Amino acid sequence: MSKSLPYSMKDVHYDNAKFRHRSLFKVITQTLLTSNMRRECLSCSTGKFLGLLMIFGLACLMLTHTNKAHSVSDGLAKGIGTNEEHKEVTDVGIRFKKLFRRAPRLPPRLSPDEKIIHRNFTGKLNEPNVEEQWKARQQNVKDAFTHAWSGYKKFAMGYDELMPVSRLGVDGLGGLGATVVDSLDTAMIMGLDEVVSEAGSWIESHLLDRIRQKGQVNLFETTIRVLGGLLSAYHLSGGDQGMTLAQKGPKPTIYLDIAKNLADRLLSAFTSSPTAIPFSDVVLRDSSAHSAPDGLSSTSEVSTLQLEFNYLSAISGDPKYSTEGMKVLAHLKTLPKTEGLVPIYIRSMKISVCLGKVMSAIKQRK
Repeated sequence: MSKSLPYSMKDVHYDNAKFRHRSLFKVITQTLLTSNMRRECLSCSTGKFLGLLMIFGLACLMLTHTNKAHSVSDGLAKGIGTNEEHKEVTDVGIRFKKLFRRAPRLPPRLSPDEKIIHRNFTGKLNEPNVEEQWKARQQNVKDAFTHAWSGYKKFAMGYDELMPVSRLGVDGLGGLGATVVDSLDTAMIMGLDEVVSEAGSWIESHLLDRIRQKGQVNLFETTIRVLGGLLSAYHLSGGDQGMTLAQKGPKPTIYLDIAKNLADRLLSAFTSSPTAIPFSDVVLRDSSAHSAPDGLSSTSEVSTLQLEFNYLSAISGDPKYSTEGMKVLAHLKTLPKTEGLVPIYIRSMKISVCLGKVMSAIKQRK
C-alpha cells in the first residue's frame, strides 16, 4: 500500500475547529461582526430599533421562563404544586430548547498518525485482506480507463471527444486530439504500455500537422489539455531527468518539440494584446490571436496558465514563455479590488482600442 500523503497539523486543527460547538451568544456576535448586517444596521435607525427590540424580547422570554421554573419548583418543594403545573413548565422548556437547537455536527477529523494508532488499537489495519482490497480497487480503475480508451480508439480516434450514445467523434476543442494527449499521462501512471504506445504514436505522427493546419482554438483549453498533456508526458517519460514511467512510445524530446511549437503559436495571444491580459482565442495556422466579442477574458483562465508556461521555460531554457505568463499576475496585483477580490472578467483590450474597432466597423458598413 502506498504511503500516506504529507500533511500539516494546521490543516487538522483548522478542520477540527469547524466541529467545535459555539454558544448562542458567540453565533449571534460573529454573524453581526462578519456580515454586511452590521453596516446596514448601524446606518439605519429602523435597524437599530428592531435589533434592540429583538434583544429585549429574548431577554423577556428567558426571564419569564426562569421565573416560571423557580415558582413551580418552590411550590413543589412546599407540597402545593400540581402535576399540571409541572407538565406546563416541562412543555415550555422543551419548546424553548427546540427554538435554539443546533444541527448535528460531524465528529472531528483525525490526523493520519492518529488514524494509524486507532486502527492498530482496534486491529482493523492488520487485516490480511486490506492489501488485496486496494489492489482490486486499483485494477477496477484501470479496467474502467481501458474500457473508455478502447471505445474512444474504436469510434473517435484523433477527435477531441467521443459522444458515447451516437458513437461519433467531435472536435469541440479545436481538433488537436485533446483526448489522446490528455489521457497519455494517466496511462503512463497506470502502467498501461499498450495505451501509451498507441497514444504516443498518434501524437508523433499527426499532432504537429494538426497544429500547423488548424484554425481557432481557445487559449485556456488548449494550454491545460494539449500543452499540459505534452509536458506531463515529457516528464513522465524521463525527460529532464523526470520520472521514467513509460517504456514505450516516442522519445521525450518528441513531446518537448511539439510542445514548443504549440506554445510559440499560443504566445501570440499575449503578444497581440495591447494589455498584459492575453486574448482568449488563437488561430494556430497563422499564429494570430483575437479577443472575445465583448473584449473580456476570464480571470480564472488567464491566471492559471503560468504552470505550463513556467515549466516549459524551465525545461527548454527559453524564458519567453514564463515572462509572458507572469505579466498577467503582475497586472492582477495592480487592479482595483473589492474585499481583496478582482472581477470575474478582465478586459484584454483598452477602451480606446475597442472604440476604434467599433468606429471602423461602422464606417465599413456605410
